[in-house]
Amino acid sequence: MTERGCVIAIDGPAGAGKSTVAKHLAKHFGFLNLETGAMYRAFALKALEQCVDADDAAALEGLASETSITLEASEGGNRVLLDGVEVTKRIRDAAVTQAASRVSVHPPIRKWMVGLQRSLGRGRRVVMEGRDIGTVVFPDADLKFFLDASPEARSQRRFEQVGRSNGSGGRPVRAAVARELRERDERDRNRADSPLKAAADAIVIDSTEMNLDELLIFIEDQVRAHLSLPVVSEEI
Repeated sequence: MTERGCVIAIDGPAGAGKSTVAKHLAKHFGFLNLETGAMYRAFALKALEQCVDADDAAALEGLASETSITLEASEGGNRVLLDGVEVTKRIRDAAVTQAASRVSVHPPIRKWMVGLQRSLGRGRRVVMEGRDIGTVVFPDADLKFFLDASPEARSQRRFEQVGRSNGSGGRPVRAAVARELRERDERDRNRADSPLKAAADAIVIDSTEMNLDELLIFIEDQVRAHLSLPVVSEEI
């Protein structure tokens, strides 16, 4: 434990299962789940609404100076407030997700967002997931995980999510999902500021050949050991 409470950092590329794992750990161990990706999506939503070019760093920095983003934990998941207005459902739109990946590459935006994320996590017992939590936001996090999987496995998982939420499927959707994931990987891993990579002290997990239960059980065991909690035999 540290003076700020306890921070569990979960990083990794799109489709690796970060959100699922973070939600599970928060509920299972009584932590707050602060999904930092939702913060970037909320800002991207505002940029889209204000017709601010996602590639215009100066304009985005100006927009950030007049933007308020808050995450409120609830049993049903985080409530996302943008300038005091709840946008929890709206930020899940595909166009917003794509724009979030673009606005996140700009150093001024990342610096601003890191400050917000630190303020949310400081002094609490939280699970934070994103792409640079263990390397930049909380480099001294109590426990760090880096989740990864093959591009094929991640594309399939994301395709299944899209199919369930949109009631759609087929080759065109599958191809579009795979293309979007490749583009996000390229941006996240090769951006000049805070590129996606595992922290030196992170527990790296390749879940390509793991099912969800296996992944959750493995991570649960790591957290339980860190918190010095007794081992339990119950299944997820």
